[in-house]
Amino acid sequence: MLVYMSREKRSGYDHNKKAGAMNALVRSSAVLSNGPFILNLDCDHYIYNCMAVREGISIMMDRGGEDVCYIQFPQRFEGIDPSDRYANHNTVFFDGNLRALDGVQGPYYVGTGCMFRRFALYGFDPPKPDLLTSKKKDDAAPSPIETQALKATDFDPDLDVNELPKRFGNSTLLSNSIPIAEFQGRPIADHPAVKYGRPPGVLRNACEPLDATTVAEAVSVNSCWYEDKTEWGDRVGWIYGSVTEDVVTGYRMHNRGWRSIYCLTKRDAFRGSAPINLTDRLHQVLRWATGSVEIFFSRNNAFLASKRLKWLQRLAYINIGVYPFTSLFLIVYCFLPALSLLSGHFIVNNVNATFLIYLLMTLCLIGLVVLEIRWSEVLLEDWWRNEQFWLISGTSAHFAVVIQGLLKVILLLTHRVYYFGSQVIRFGWVS
Repeated sequence: MLVYMSREKRSGYDHNKKAGAMNALVRSSAVLSNGPFILNLDCDHYIYNCMAVREGISIMMDRGGEDVCYIQFPQRFEGIDPSDRYANHNTVFFDGNLRALDGVQGPYYVGTGCMFRRFALYGFDPPKPDLLTSKKKDDAAPSPIETQALKATDFDPDLDVNELPKRFGNSTLLSNSIPIAEFQGRPIADHPAVKYGRPPGVLRNACEPLDATTVAEAVSVNSCWYEDKTEWGDRVGWIYGSVTEDVVTGYRMHNRGWRSIYCLTKRDAFRGSAPINLTDRLHQVLRWATGSVEIFFSRNNAFLASKRLKWLQRLAYINIGVYPFTSLFLIVYCFLPALSLLSGHFIVNNVNATFLIYLLMTLCLIGLVVLEIRWSEVLLEDWWRNEQFWLISGTSAHFAVVIQGLLKVILLLTHRVYYFGSQVIRFGWVS
């Protein structure tokens, strides 16, 4: 079934850009098809390997895949010059960083080329095998669906059934589809090691055809006013309030204890287009850095993460919010040699213990880079292009974003102090 959905937009309602469109699609698809898995692609990407979807589903439906929230595929691009002068391929990030995170708690969500478990988008915690109801031998043997059925409150003890409309909206069809999507997305219980699964063959039951009431409900949950006074964009679905809503959404899932998997196929899973000139490329990097600074000054900062987020994963998310600030040190590093040549006073006048320590640390870092390149099979030219563009973006876009972010924080604090002072003066004048 192919359905084209367009969310409603009206003046006075914030459509929340891409995150709002994705949330509208999640709600409408829950009413229409309620597929347990969702594939997210940008408009400039297309499927290059038809078997990639099958590989992603197989990972989440295999043994041990019940706590996997999404499968992230690497981004591959077309139409880039052979030398890749602007480092559009991001080979170090996709073939190095994300592959390394696959052994911790999982890679980031990068906004496209990702397959989600629908139940994880609803803001629930990952399932636990001890939640399954054990039946005594003398009890009557129930049907497989009744044995495996779990309620939404089993995954979120703080959630009251009466509170479902406040979280997901007032659509009854949408609320009823949540446990069905959770059940259909479980691994198949075809092995004794599967403690949390569903019986084989259950999904082969015929689906009821769509009627006018269902279609009307799909249009209703896609309206611009449906999210009012709900938790969509705050706890449910794609998270609002950041330019890089993809990173924040993945962070929220990891923070609840979910895992993600990096699926690197032999043939590229998806391909897309990338900026072809320096202006568009810097604009793209500027937007990413803006989102990182917003994350650093928000409650989505990994310093405030829960205990469910592993320490190495926490460091990875801290790096996302901190890396634009390295532009301050990079500019000083680039400025000091020129200052030394102009002033005639060099940083290192003689070889001493401090200089040898710095030299040893530099050699160790170079050795680590060589080992990482060999492990990730990144070509030396790709790594060098990545370093070149990191220098370009660090001394331009990243520095501008940091200054802009610091000014926003200062203005916000000044506004709050002024508001607090005016309220104190007003209270004293009234009393």
